[in-house]
Amino acid sequence: QVRLVESGGGSVQPGDSLRLSCAASGNRLSNYAATWFRQASGKAREFVAAISRSGDSITISGSGRGRFTLSRDNDKGTVDLQMNGLQPEDTAVYFCGAGRAYGTWTAWGQGTQVTVSS
Repeated sequence: QVRLVESGGGSVQPGDSLRLSCAASGNRLSNYAATWFRQASGKAREFVAAISRSGDSITISGSGRGRFTLSRDNDKGTVDLQMNGLQPEDTAVYFCGAGRAYGTWTAWGQGTQVTVSS
């Protein structure tokens, strides 16, 4: 079973950027498709982005399109979410997920907090 750990969260001002990273232990992350979801306080968890095992297929949510990019380094075993132009509505706990099949997420990290405020 793969175990996921997120890093890179923090507190920033509107317009700033953050880069979140997801790493795995217990199994190689390159064996899995990966995704990022987020959950704001009092709201349901929502999809942010997903990437196939090879990295050839990437999906970005409407809220992130044009601002967020998703990439992976299968040699390093990481999946990174680059977030630019952050806004207060991006404030949430961001979770990394993984699954053998793209779109079926069976493992989750503990999350990393992103706070955007002036």
